[in-house]
Amino acid sequence: MTTIKSLDDLRKIKSSVQSKLALRERSDHPDQLVQVRVAMATCGIASGAKIVMDYMMVELEKRNIESIVTQTGCMGYCYAEPTIEVTVPGKDPIVFGYVDTKKADQIIEKYIKNGELVEGIIPVNYESIDEK
Repeated sequence: MTTIKSLDDLRKIKSSVQSKLALRERSDHPDQLVQVRVAMATCGIASGAKIVMDYMMVELEKRNIESIVTQTGCMGYCYAEPTIEVTVPGKDPIVFGYVDTKKADQIIEKYIKNGELVEGIIPVNYESIDEK
């Protein structure tokens, strides 16, 4: 974590945070970016959704994946919290359940980067991800 030693340090942090928020919330072309919505209702927060949201924001930026990460309310899958909805440009949204940081890493590496389905899609509307 960065140590703040002066008012200038604080201004730099503020500027960085504001630019990230601007990209996340006011993107001019959200349909061309990966969109991640994290369910942050009470059940999601209690299950670790805040950790997942923070992880997704940091890792997507670190891996240079243009994205918008936002929070949403209950998705109705309380039994599978934390849940996230991922929309890759040109594809239908997919909801993943039981997401922790390990699963989030798989979603980034396999689904977002390579288009490969990973376990944990809800509702389960396929027999197996291996069948094509």
